[in-house]
Amino acid sequence: MGEATTDPVRLPPGPRLPKALQGLGFAVNRDKAVAMVGRRYGSAFTLNLPLFGHAVVVSDPALVKDLFTTSSDLIARGGPLGEVLGPGSTFSLEGTAHRQRRKLLVPPFHGKRMAGYEDIVEQEVMREIATWPEGEEFATLPSMMRITLNAILRTVFGAEGAAFDELRDLLPPMVLRASRLTLMPPFARRDYGRWSPWGRVDRMRRRYDAIIAQLIADARSDPGFEERNDVLALMLQARYEDGSPIADDHVADELLTLLAAGHETTATTLAWAVERLRRHPRLLSRLTAELDAGESELLQATIFEVQRSRSVINATARITKERIRLGEWVIPEHHAVLVSISLAHASERSFPDAAAFNPDRFVGNPPDTHAWVPFGGGIRRCIGAAFANMEMMVTLRTLLREFEFGTTYAPGEPTHSRGVATAPGRGGLAVVHRRARVVDGVRDEAAQVSA
Repeated sequence: MGEATTDPVRLPPGPRLPKALQGLGFAVNRDKAVAMVGRRYGSAFTLNLPLFGHAVVVSDPALVKDLFTTSSDLIARGGPLGEVLGPGSTFSLEGTAHRQRRKLLVPPFHGKRMAGYEDIVEQEVMREIATWPEGEEFATLPSMMRITLNAILRTVFGAEGAAFDELRDLLPPMVLRASRLTLMPPFARRDYGRWSPWGRVDRMRRRYDAIIAQLIADARSDPGFEERNDVLALMLQARYEDGSPIADDHVADELLTLLAAGHETTATTLAWAVERLRRHPRLLSRLTAELDAGESELLQATIFEVQRSRSVINATARITKERIRLGEWVIPEHHAVLVSISLAHASERSFPDAAAFNPDRFVGNPPDTHAWVPFGGGIRRCIGAAFANMEMMVTLRTLLREFEFGTTYAPGEPTHSRGVATAPGRGGLAVVHRRARVVDGVRDEAAQVSA
């Protein structure tokens, strides 16, 4: 792990272009820019970027592990997400407060409760695909957005109603606008009036807070409150070691964190999965056969490979609190260190023939958690990682059960930045035909899946 040191600063080399030019290159195309610099300087280099200033970028698994296992006394989370999500979000908390909060948030997303959430996800998939057109090309990303948003709203709040409908309309534009503003300088995240970009986000946030306050009040007055298993109820019931609850405004911040982080990134990965599968017909056939046999190992490997080859989050950041040693480098205090997820996932050392889409690399071989890092790592690893994986497994399993996907020889879709997440540029296009049902291992050609 990284350790404090008084040795002279020693940063890895990097391009000498002015900050503005480096920032322009990354603004135009982050993936291409970081790949180009990585080819020139290797798995550790220094950039000078408008938002971060001088930043060390690492992608070698050994350095990634060192960074992720460095004490929170020496490093803090970097980036503006905490500012966007609120002071009560785990993105904003540090040290003991962060560790205590994570301990309270783990139970809702692990263990037996996940089985109950699977039913909710499948219900949302079936509701969405009921209107999918057959035989004509359409973008799947909007559908994936609705599936993941509805699923997480139901698992978080446990019910549907007027508040559910309002959140469903409010959150997508709010999250999208806020995530795009995280790529802008800090002055862009100030309220200059109701029609300014941040003024609109701030107005949406105030409405969100009012809805959550009412949902909290409704939950506490529910006669069945103690038996509820939705995340909101579990958070309200949770207690720190001293017996105190999570403050209501912090509950609102945490719920927004779960909704923002668990909605767009999962939906985008699912759209990429469709985009990849259409271009790999043999894999698609194998997945269908595996599904019909009641197995799932290849499907899990495919999800791992989609996350590796089409990273929806490009990097995760830390800020040094003190001078630290990281591998051979000595990094000064108040300095940004970025883990390049895209470079880590493109490493030939970690993933031979990395440019190929090959889920078999993960069959019987789960990914190394410091080479494959779509959820970050260390004490800051995404707390909803298990939920996201379950959601992707259930969604793809249901789609493969219900549809045959038309394949294509078209080039892969380009990437498109949605702010924080990187999506398929044409929305994960698909052509589908409904399958006959399989009953007791026998396909009934006459019994077609109803719309």
